[in-house]
Amino acid sequence: MALAETPVCDFGTPAPDFNLLGVDGQRWTLAQCKGENGLLVMFICNHCPYVKAIHERIIRDTRELKAFGIHSVAIMSNDTADYPEDSYENMQRIAAQYDYPFPYLLDDTQAVAKAYGAVCTPDFFGYNADLQLQYRGRLDASRTETAPPDTIRDLFEAMKLCAATGFGSIEQIPSIGCSIKWRQH
Repeated sequence: MALAETPVCDFGTPAPDFNLLGVDGQRWTLAQCKGENGLLVMFICNHCPYVKAIHERIIRDTRELKAFGIHSVAIMSNDTADYPEDSYENMQRIAAQYDYPFPYLLDDTQAVAKAYGAVCTPDFFGYNADLQLQYRGRLDASRTETAPPDTIRDLFEAMKLCAATGFGSIEQIPSIGCSIKWRQH
């Protein structure tokens, strides 16, 4: 497990487009995923302990953000040959098991992760209604263990602010997680 930390938010960067296969068997684009007030793009996977620690909170927050016009999408970019737990079939199983309220997409070429500059799982990119980057931070204070229930919901609060004003919070704490498992060429 190589630990990685996300870089500082580059405010205003446009969201790269994508066209990826979802666990529902459909292809999804950026425009199809976007909500009225923005989009949360999450790079996650099935095996990472940092993702597992916040799994329930990701689901809670993405469900609650829908009420603010923020939709969400999760993208899995790890090398599935070296990490079979992250295979498409296992993505389908996990999405069904947890009743994901967002599309879960396979980035099998890893081109989308590279276009976004994703470095770890979880890696969160919060966009406003114009699909300009406004948040690049952590979900909350959780690491490989879930933080206490009363912890500040960094991502949720930043995206609520973004929905209301079009701008994210200036102060952002980086997300920390396992490095993206890049294919060895």
